[in-house]
Amino acid sequence: MPDFYSFLQTVYHGVRALAARVTKRMYRTAAVLVSACAVITVVAFTSSGFAGAGRNAAACQERGEEEADAQEGQTEEEIGMEALTGLSLTASTDEPRRWLGRSLERTIQDELAQSALEIEAIEKEVLMQTQQAEKEAEEKARRERAVISYTEEDYQVLLRIVQAEAGICDDKGKILVANVIINRVRSDEFPDTITGVVYEKSQFSPVLDGTIDTCQVTENTIECVNRALAGEDYSQGALYFMNRVGSASSNVRWFDGRLTFLMSHGGHEFFK
Repeated sequence: MPDFYSFLQTVYHGVRALAARVTKRMYRTAAVLVSACAVITVVAFTSSGFAGAGRNAAACQERGEEEADAQEGQTEEEIGMEALTGLSLTASTDEPRRWLGRSLERTIQDELAQSALEIEAIEKEVLMQTQQAEKEAEEKARRERAVISYTEEDYQVLLRIVQAEAGICDDKGKILVANVIINRVRSDEFPDTITGVVYEKSQFSPVLDGTIDTCQVTENTIECVNRALAGEDYSQGALYFMNRVGSASSNVRWFDGRLTFLMSHGGHEFFK
């Protein structure tokens, strides 16, 4: 009995040491382990095996002298058989201890597995928050470097109009289209926001045919738009551009008759 009590003390202190090392997020795990120890201990002490062991110990003490006298008349073979029987009974009292060990092992393994899942979830959450913080910092830096002020909605509109108008163009062609939008925002002749400029009536064909809402913005377009917002400019102040081949003849005549031609690039002609 004292040995088993020492074993329980060892388990209890081991669990307390484990609880002391876990993080605050894992207090629930430590609490479950301690509770499991308490429940298993109560079950073990109230089991018939331990109760019988106590009664057997008392009975053995009362019969001690009688058994000693009886053994004087026994043969060595009989004494050996009784010793083996006693060893078997003693070994049987270890079964609750083994059962307790297996139960604690399963409980600890289950809780450690649950804790591993919680730690993995925390790591993913921290990674997501870190990536979000980096994205916000990058966006803040881009806004601070930008040649015009804009909202997130404005930024998304600029990405889509550049993709829709110049998605097949090279970097310079995409930057030029973004330059024209930015030049209009700066001009007193046009609305003072990107969204206002792009959605002004009858200005851009992707708005008229709806392709501004269906195009898929590429990473290259994002890079080119960011470069234009940061001040990279090839436009020479252009406020208009057109694709002569794809434009209606009335529009072509209007461009040629009322505007000043500046340059052409990638199928687009730019005017002021």
